[in-house]
Amino acid sequence: MSNRNSQTTKQAARERIRAEREREKKKERLRRQLVVAVSVVGVLAVAGGIGFAVMKANAPTGWEAAKEAKLVAPAHTQGPNGTEILIGDKNAKETLEVFEDVRCPACAAFEQSTGEELLKDIHDGRFKVRFTMYTFIDSMQGGEGSKNALSALGAALNVSPEAFLKYKSVLYSAKYHPDEREDLYAKDSELLKAAADVPELKGNAAFEKAVKNGTYDRWTMEMTALFGRKGVRGTPTFMHGGKKLAMAEIPQRQMTQEQYNELARANFRTMIDKEFGPAPGKDGAKDGGGKDAGKDGGQGIAKGEKDPTGGH
Repeated sequence: MSNRNSQTTKQAARERIRAEREREKKKERLRRQLVVAVSVVGVLAVAGGIGFAVMKANAPTGWEAAKEAKLVAPAHTQGPNGTEILIGDKNAKETLEVFEDVRCPACAAFEQSTGEELLKDIHDGRFKVRFTMYTFIDSMQGGEGSKNALSALGAALNVSPEAFLKYKSVLYSAKYHPDEREDLYAKDSELLKAAADVPELKGNAAFEKAVKNGTYDRWTMEMTALFGRKGVRGTPTFMHGGKKLAMAEIPQRQMTQEQYNELARANFRTMIDKEFGPAPGKDGAKDGGGKDAGKDGGQGIAKGEKDPTGGH
């Protein structure tokens, strides 16, 4: 073989080796690029996952989330966000305001001893009543029974004002009302058990669905935001216009439950008579427009009628 052929062969071999090396280098660069790209995608995915987890962790839950839910106000309400619950004969000239919390033991004592007196005055058309329902005991004692029960009361009010009044009485009854430290009304099952004692609510599928789905939870938070309205921070409280009514305390002495109830009713009647005058038909008092209120009582007020309690 000539020197020229040997040199040509060697040169060709070197070219092939160089070309092969270049191909290997390109493959290595491509592999590295793919590894980096996959790593970046992995990091972004993890970061995105962490970001989502952080967002979920910071997202409001439970009753805080209810503040941001769609507002559904019960029927038979009025005012801003449906927070005015005004019940009674539309022809009644006066309005009594009642402030309560469903878990409140003093409210339960009032309802159990004197609640029927209040209902009688409503049905007789003596006055309308605006109920402002608080939930502050949840904050004081912990739990969510006040709010959950108020949401259920909203579902009852959506059925009718009468169903609302009856259900409220049942929730405060000695049969169902728990110790304020026991958060029984946080359980829907307890609320539905009590509702079975109200004819309008027993077996009412729409009512039960609203309780279980928390349909009126957002409305409950709107009602909760009324705490401190007119300076009221305790329950039960009674007001007429801007005046806080005072009811005599029951003497601390040994007595039967019936004796206690009778004293409580007498003190309530005295407070109401002093503020509104004698009841219709009592001591020659004029009829306050309640002749047919037993039939119309609990039907709310006429649509568009201005709230006589001063708005807030």
